[in-house]
Amino acid sequence: MQNRYGLAEEVVLARLEEIRRKDTPPSTIFSSMCAQPHPIAVRAHSMFLPTNLGDPGLFQGTATLEAEVISWFLDLFQCQDAGGCITSGGTESNIQALSIATRQHLLSKKHMRPNVIVPASAHFSFEKAARLLGFELRVAREETHRMDPEHVSELIDKQTCCIVTVAGSTEYGMVDPVPDLAALAKEHEIFLHVDAAFGGLVLPFLKEAPRFDFSIDGVSSICVDPHKMGMSTIPSGVLLFREQNFFDILSVDTPYLSKKTSFHLTGTRPGAPVASTYAVLHHLGFDGMQEIVQQCMENTRYFIEEMEAIGIMRAVTPDVNVATFHPHNIPEPWVVSHTRGGDVRMVITPHITCELIDSYVTDVKKLNEK
Repeated sequence: MQNRYGLAEEVVLARLEEIRRKDTPPSTIFSSMCAQPHPIAVRAHSMFLPTNLGDPGLFQGTATLEAEVISWFLDLFQCQDAGGCITSGGTESNIQALSIATRQHLLSKKHMRPNVIVPASAHFSFEKAARLLGFELRVAREETHRMDPEHVSELIDKQTCCIVTVAGSTEYGMVDPVPDLAALAKEHEIFLHVDAAFGGLVLPFLKEAPRFDFSIDGVSSICVDPHKMGMSTIPSGVLLFREQNFFDILSVDTPYLSKKTSFHLTGTRPGAPVASTYAVLHHLGFDGMQEIVQQCMENTRYFIEEMEAIGIMRAVTPDVNVATFHPHNIPEPWVVSHTRGGDVRMVITPHITCELIDSYVTDVKKLNEK
């Protein structure tokens, strides 16, 4: 019910604190791919709260931060000549990438309904994209939870406009064989999109990690989410294209704004998460990010070893810091998720320490001994 005369500031804030306490404490959440924001991310976010990159001419300083963040990722993914933009996250990035792929197809092959090939473990955002854009979604089988190139080859036809591949899958933390799939895409002149929303800020900092970036000929676009392993504030996503002219396909006129065209899905685009992302990446640098990622991987291995020591076996050995186990009883107050196959899934983000892992393992052991 509306309050006619308003409430005192302290009353409103007290109510908000009460409501916030009903949210699940981060220290018990093992299911989220979103990391806790780094302290410098929070400070930077608050500095840029009023900024709107939907009208970049009014916020030219913030727009330079976006350009610098894009440049940082292009360097990380080995293609400085490519282009990119900030998005709200992987779902928006995936929809925009597929919007380009499908529109390219329709422009060159009129009145033919396009299809997009995705792995069986693809994120649900691709189903959203199919509903929005009207393409046929073809699901390729997987081998050891990785997309099977042979089956992809069988699914390709003249209406195939895009192959989607994943670098760090949501459910099992696996990386598809991107070089093989990129070779297929190049052979058939098909757009190839890499969903690296999670793995994009893990794999570059690991030795002998599977390749997924623009160093592979045939990769057309990549998305990555700084609000995951980049420890930025929510929402923060990045979408990168090998060819700058891909943006022309999405461009619309914006006659009353400071910039007369836009290729973004959303109109209003908050600048605060951009500043947050910039702050973390430049504060930590490559070495700092590498240290954090390696610690997360060590904690993931530790988690798997400790669980197997009490008789609960891993479902797979992951490529990134996602641990999955055969089904078992979950003790309170821990929050986990389950894969479509029923395995128990945990994401070992930077705030998941060995102490938290030990507490979980101890509680699981006690529960399963009853």
